[in-house]
Amino acid sequence: MTATAAGQVFTLPDLGEGLVEAQLVAWLVQVGDRIAVDAPIAEVETAKATVEVPSPFAGVVLTLHAEPGTTVAVGAPLITVGEAADPAAATYVEEERAGSGNVLIGYGTSPERPGRRRRAGSRPAAPTAPGGERPRIASPIVRRLVRDAGLDPAELTGTGPGGVIVRADVERAMAQRVTPTVTPAPATRSERRTGLPEARRVPLTGVRGAIAATLARSRSEIPEATTWVDVDATGLLALRDQMRRDDWRPGVLALLARFVVAGLQRFPELNARVDTERNEVVHYEGVNLGIAAQTPNGLLVPAIRDAHQRSIRDLDTEIRRLATAANDGTATAGELTCGSFTLNNYGRFGVDGSAAIINHPEVAILGIGRLIPRPWVVDGEIVARTVGQLSLVFDHRVCDGGTAGGFLRYVADAVEDPIAALADT
Repeated sequence: MTATAAGQVFTLPDLGEGLVEAQLVAWLVQVGDRIAVDAPIAEVETAKATVEVPSPFAGVVLTLHAEPGTTVAVGAPLITVGEAADPAAATYVEEERAGSGNVLIGYGTSPERPGRRRRAGSRPAAPTAPGGERPRIASPIVRRLVRDAGLDPAELTGTGPGGVIVRADVERAMAQRVTPTVTPAPATRSERRTGLPEARRVPLTGVRGAIAATLARSRSEIPEATTWVDVDATGLLALRDQMRRDDWRPGVLALLARFVVAGLQRFPELNARVDTERNEVVHYEGVNLGIAAQTPNGLLVPAIRDAHQRSIRDLDTEIRRLATAANDGTATAGELTCGSFTLNNYGRFGVDGSAAIINHPEVAILGIGRLIPRPWVVDGEIVARTVGQLSLVFDHRVCDGGTAGGFLRYVADAVEDPIAALADT
């Protein structure tokens, strides 16, 4: 942050976790807008999550230094604000210099949780300012909906508290809008190899770029192998139904997570990473269980910290919380990078099996396919049972098939006889 005769220049701050750049997704202000200290000015996408950046200055927006879709380096000019900053700005600067962390982006974390940073978007919604200033959209989800729909916030009427634009206002405007007939523009370039016209180009930046880099590194560095087994999950589903209470309906994934954690304690070789610089396998004490989540920003893997210390109810609560956070872009960078083993429920896509890619630098990933009625032999008789497939992809550097098969068989046996498995864990 610097002050010039033309105003105060706010540079992109260090968003933490060693990130050095971010992609500008959208401006939340326009030139000429009057803003207050800590007002959200831009939405940026890092390699970890989509977050809002608050302004340390109050005044009038003079310059926006980047275009949406471009990559901005940490320390590069982001916005210039005119007029004198209010006293709170000085506090912002001093806290940043002191490294308190109070002014860094909180990746959407809740303000009620002690020891966590407050996300800019979590402030109470402010009413539309007088004098024709930009309407207030407090929710990042609503803001994204407005952007995706191509609406101008200035043309929307907010019906929320204090004139805040809410989801219903956006949906109403979308329903009232007459969609014009769009004539596809002629292709301006063709791909030489195929001769086909290019429809569009999508930059591999931000979250999408980080996913691509991680998966490519996994495939190039890890000598992986896959093993799988069909399991009778009838008993697992019955146990899930028996555990239901008025205030809780446990998910299958929480039960499976409990069995995975117990299996890793018996086969710790799969709860590890490979230190290639020192040519060593690093084994962990305890399990941070990653849960693969398909989100609008791509595949993310937030992790349940200390999953080995949690009850089934606690695991279920964390799975739901992390899935929601990953989906709306509020998962923290720490939650997205701390896993030691990944559990993947690809059955929700309606598929039976998958040879998944290991989430580098982990050494294994377990997946479960859809659970559907199939013929199954029980006591010599063919009966209908609910059957699914478990598949384990593992790093062959850390163990051989015996260990991987032993772990997979342990989890499969637990799925088929969950009451006995819980009694042993």
